[in-house]
Amino acid sequence: MLTIEGLTIRTNVKTIVEQLKLAVRPGEWCALAGESGSGKSMTAFAIGGLLPSSVTAEGIIAWKDNNLLDLSAKQRRSLLGSEISYIFQDYHGAFTPFLRVGSQLDELMRAHGKQDRKARKQRCIEVLERVQLPAERVYRSYPFQLSGGQLQRAAIAAALLLEPKLLIADEPTTALDTLTAHRVLQLIDQIRTETGISVLWITHDLRHVRKYADRIAVMHEGSLVETGETQAVLNHPAHPYTRRLLAAIPPLSPGAPVRLPYNSTEEQNALERSALHE
Repeated sequence: MLTIEGLTIRTNVKTIVEQLKLAVRPGEWCALAGESGSGKSMTAFAIGGLLPSSVTAEGIIAWKDNNLLDLSAKQRRSLLGSEISYIFQDYHGAFTPFLRVGSQLDELMRAHGKQDRKARKQRCIEVLERVQLPAERVYRSYPFQLSGGQLQRAAIAAALLLEPKLLIADEPTTALDTLTAHRVLQLIDQIRTETGISVLWITHDLRHVRKYADRIAVMHEGSLVETGETQAVLNHPAHPYTRRLLAAIPPLSPGAPVRLPYNSTEEQNALERSALHE
């Protein structure tokens, strides 16, 4: 579906991502995980040509036999929404505050050549229903009339409007409470199951990664340090950085010990001896 080879992203003074190699398969949920500043969001932005003007990218981002880095800005814009779509962390920024949600969804479809007004509205209502919103009311509402969870669902609806093949979700639940975040991820997973869309998920939350992602790629300081099937990587992490990420996960209840996978019996025994001495 998407193949990245030798992707390097840099400014005049700093290399942000270096020689990244990554693939997203059809229908797959791939998590790109790491701490803030690891380069994962910049990687996501490079795919859609959304990097700041002061940042350059080189290498290969292959999509349907094209290197996206070689396409013009106009060619990339034609792909965004129709084939590759984004859900951003700042879901408020996905909408203009003083235009109704329906008007903005309609404009998105019209910009991509969908000229029949009645058919456009029918499609908008359909996707709003798919993301489990009261479609007619949300269609007529202004963004500020919706809750955070509703607005994020509306942003997901906008991302799905033109039936893309790849959904890039950049920390889509960071600003949501735990329950709403869980429901949003469940919704994305349900949509993936129903439509076969691929998901590239930018995240730092390994607890949710374990539940939803098929594969995980771990980034550290601009480099890919580990990748593989999610359960295999999280149960038997090979790289020290991955083990540190796992160790940073807080226990689910106060006072509960953090149970971590270790690569060797020696490491597990050492941890247990240390706990006994404490």
